[in-house]
Amino acid sequence: MTAAVLTPSGPFSLAASVRFLEGFTPASYQGAADDVLHLAFPADDGHSTVAVAVRQEEAAAEGGAGRVRAEFTMYPDTPADPVSAGTGPGPGPGEAARAQLARILSLDVDGSGFPGLAAADPVVAGLMADYPGLRPVCFHSPYEAAAWAIIGHRIRMTQAAAIKARLAERHGRRVRIEGRTRYAFPTPPALRAITRAPGLTEVKIERLHALAEAADAGELDAVRLRSMPVDDALAALRDLPGIGPFSAELILIRGAGHPDVFPRHEPRLHAAMVDAYGLGEAASGDIRRLAGIADRWQPYRSWIALLLRARAAHIGGRTS
Repeated sequence: MTAAVLTPSGPFSLAASVRFLEGFTPASYQGAADDVLHLAFPADDGHSTVAVAVRQEEAAAEGGAGRVRAEFTMYPDTPADPVSAGTGPGPGPGEAARAQLARILSLDVDGSGFPGLAAADPVVAGLMADYPGLRPVCFHSPYEAAAWAIIGHRIRMTQAAAIKARLAERHGRRVRIEGRTRYAFPTPPALRAITRAPGLTEVKIERLHALAEAADAGELDAVRLRSMPVDDALAALRDLPGIGPFSAELILIRGAGHPDVFPRHEPRLHAAMVDAYGLGEAASGDIRRLAGIADRWQPYRSWIALLLRARAAHIGGRTS
């Protein structure tokens, strides 16, 4: 087991992240009263699983964010025993796991300028007041976000979540984290080995196999995707079988953790913007106008979009 510390730059609340995950259907997450976050997920290397317990310290100063402490255990596909997450030459598994967790919690982004957006936009100010310290909680990787997009195509979100959970239980790694059992989504090699699964059509299984191959080839590397111009990254993602415009945005924003993309193919977000800004109903189809409003949110367009969706989901009784 290896310990790591993440120091938030700008507002951050781990408790808010936990509450968000509890309502985020794809996560199927059940937290505890102590607001300790327990996660298990395929590592970015594609051939091991990370188990982690995450806590946040009390803030040292009023208005600041306490440091985030994480304890990792790494499990390679083979052998079955956990390995040390210490570092060797180059970025070792411990540093890689730390970087991946930072991305999942959006702690790899400098959020010190985020509160300043409130001064120029009353809607943003209200969102920040409603959800203090909430940053996007991302899928564990672009690979897992893409798998979710394929699994959930043309079925209800609750059905997709049940299928994803079964895949984790039957084909992923089972780990114990501080007495709690968690199941990680299958790594790419494990996903390629699946030939049938309840709720998945042959077409979806074929697409999941292609996705696993793309992940192994580095096509779903988060750093690579975020380093590309946004339009190029989205185009590359749309080249994957079964990935359309909506799913490509999901993978880039909520999988790779890109902080500054306005989703142009997310009707629920557009409806939430129309409601929040008091626009006419017809404005929900005016993407250029909505994108112009979102330009005020730079360089945190993805973050504000998530807060809008969270508020709309809460009001409508839906999951985020």
